[in-house]
Amino acid sequence: MDHTERNELWVFGYGSLCWYPGFSYIRSTTGYVKGFSRRFWQGNTTHRGTVEKPGRVVTLIEDKEALVYGRAFQVRDSEALSYLENRECALGGYLTTIATFYSRNGDKQFPVIIYIATSKNEQWLGETSLQTIARQITESSGPSGHNVEYLLRLAEFMHRYIPEAHDEHLFTLEMLVRSRIKEDSMCLATLMGNRDFVIDLDEDVEPTVRAEEVNARPRENSFQFSARIPSKSLRCVKM
Repeated sequence: MDHTERNELWVFGYGSLCWYPGFSYIRSTTGYVKGFSRRFWQGNTTHRGTVEKPGRVVTLIEDKEALVYGRAFQVRDSEALSYLENRECALGGYLTTIATFYSRNGDKQFPVIIYIATSKNEQWLGETSLQTIARQITESSGPSGHNVEYLLRLAEFMHRYIPEAHDEHLFTLEMLVRSRIKEDSMCLATLMGNRDFVIDLDEDVEPTVRAEEVNARPRENSFQFSARIPSKSLRCVKM
């Protein structure tokens, strides 16, 4: 089993970090962490919602038999951690923990920093029906864009870059939100911000990369995926 060097520092992204890190990093790779499931149970009033109408973003919920796919970034320096401390903790209400990351092909495993929100933070919205969550997502937007964009870009990342990822919660919400968009005759391009994001993924080499937001047309046939798997009973992670 190959391991990373001891002085390497990695961060695991399972939400918007997958498609918009916002910081410089040395390299990134896709894979998963064990013992968690991804849920849209964290409220957001600073990026994808407002105090009057909070958006819904993901956190990780303890689930011993599950795993969550995402993207690990080798961090260049403390500047990235300061940026993430503000983005995820100060503004988002998340805490930090450490878990083991496993590469998709099984040849690497190493510790990663993960940002997790729990029921103890002020923005926590918690569990409710998927129909209610879908409604909240379609009705919320904030300084970083519409909540719909957050959901659909995350789902697209999983479909496109980690096609073996199974996430009933995420993909069911994707279908429900698409249905609401169609029923309410909402403009998808407007909801997505009429923009695209560069995603640099090279699993075979170790280039120096930077994820940057760019202005571009949405890709043809983007955001057209769905999936179904059985659900599990869950409980919140204890931290």
